[in-house]
Amino acid sequence: MKKIGFIGLGIMGMPMAKNLLKANYEIIAYDIVTEALKKIEAEGATKAASISEVAKAADTIITMLPNSPQVEEVVLGEGGVAENAKPGTLVIDMSSIAPLASQKVASELKLKGIRMIDAPVSGGEPKAIDGTLSIMCGGESEDFTEAKPILDCLGASAVLVGKNGAGNTTKLANQVIVAANIAAVAEAFALAKKAGVDPQLVFDAIKGGLAGSTVMNAKAPMMLEGNTKPGFKIDLHIKDLNNVMETGQAVESPLPLTEQTLAMMKKLHHQGEGQSDHSALALYYEELAGIKIRPGGN
Repeated sequence: MKKIGFIGLGIMGMPMAKNLLKANYEIIAYDIVTEALKKIEAEGATKAASISEVAKAADTIITMLPNSPQVEEVVLGEGGVAENAKPGTLVIDMSSIAPLASQKVASELKLKGIRMIDAPVSGGEPKAIDGTLSIMCGGESEDFTEAKPILDCLGASAVLVGKNGAGNTTKLANQVIVAANIAAVAEAFALAKKAGVDPQLVFDAIKGGLAGSTVMNAKAPMMLEGNTKPGFKIDLHIKDLNNVMETGQAVESPLPLTEQTLAMMKKLHHQGEGQSDHSALALYYEELAGIKIRPGGN
């Protein structure tokens, strides 16, 4: 079985690496956070001292990093993947980054004989833990076919949607829908509360109908509990929506809903909620309406 290099052991990367270990893949891992490396080593992975050590040892390299600059630094920077990986190595970048950045990284790697697919994910920490992420991929079909058994250990679905960059374009579309959906749920619950109807009962009444969604089922209970423990942080969603706006400007696509939702999230960030779950959009509406969505709140 191929040795997999895993770079980036954060809130998503750690459980993903653990799932690959459970599937009996051999993992060599690296992260700038020492404690994360100790944790994955205790699970059975080999701890690497540098990116170059991972790149030299692995046949397939997975990166799960915060944003485009980090991916470019890890892959294209000094001592990075491009300098040290063997020709023929497959890089699977599972970070959520700008499509143009993904295309740039793939092009630079190709000059070194290194293959890449972009494979961002949706589902947040809970689905990373149980291995049921949705994975959207961009790249060559033969590379996707090679990566598919690995991706199947991490997600409930993995779909090739086009060439390099298409995976991240699809992820941006996903993030637009998720953000607008969360905002709509919060707005509707605030309306119900202001009108004297219990938002919990509203949720119970509508979740099985056309308004029901995976987003509502995951985030409405958090709003109703006043629970902002992050499965996916406001700051990360801001990062994704900034990439949406940049991409929309580049392709001249109008994004009025995204622009408004991004402004709400940025306000929450400035109020100290950046590390809260994106369902904390409910706090924006609570302040605006002067109520608490959760049952019993005034």
